[in-house]
Amino acid sequence: MTEQPHQTGFVSLVSAGPGDPELLTLKAARRLAEADAVLYDALASGPVLDHAGPNAELIPVGKRAGRPSARQEHVNALLVEHARQGRRVVRLKSGDAGIFGRLEEELIALVDAAIPFEIIPGVTSASAAAAAADLPLTRRLTARRLQFLTGADVTGGLPGDINWAAIADPHATTVVFMGQRNFPALAAGLQKHGLDETTPALFAESVGHPQQRLIRTTIGDLAKLLEGANVTQPGIIIFGPLGFDP
Repeated sequence: MTEQPHQTGFVSLVSAGPGDPELLTLKAARRLAEADAVLYDALASGPVLDHAGPNAELIPVGKRAGRPSARQEHVNALLVEHARQGRRVVRLKSGDAGIFGRLEEELIALVDAAIPFEIIPGVTSASAAAAAADLPLTRRLTARRLQFLTGADVTGGLPGDINWAAIADPHATTVVFMGQRNFPALAAGLQKHGLDETTPALFAESVGHPQQRLIRTTIGDLAKLLEGANVTQPGIIIFGPLGFDP
């Protein structure tokens, strides 16, 4: 018996922003309304999913540090499986999926399976955190460069290949994603490489959610605050010439 060719659907890799549904792009909201299936991250759930159509199948595939999570290979397989059923699939990811969102693995799986797709960018949590704190990420003459880095490698530890000269640059604004657990060690390295412990820092927790918390402090005091802390909420750290006196 000859196998029948499958009907190919379409995958929209949609960035949901930090969590506030009003920060969704119009295109993201439209794709959610049109979707047959929505594979969503834990941080891209809640009110954002209210934009999905009433008949859309909602499938949680989120990853949270220290908690049971869907394996990336399983997520990839689900994307291909649903698209091969001829469905309009939304892969809903938090923040902007192109920034530490493991977007590339899913792109590779779709390309290998010859599944057509699109990428819809979103508001990154870095921009949302700065806006919530009434701060710019760059400042003329004093914050000449903006840099993003991850505060954890695949093992959960502090990455071993950090460019200390770059992130200890007093004229750069640095944004650390997934860095709460390792920030005390990171701060110690920054100070060792010449960045003053009084450098302004913003700690933004649960950005875009009702429980959002913003703390204006210094890298030295933030390291003390996070030392041994039980990290349960997503957070982002921004430090550099931020334009406020802690």
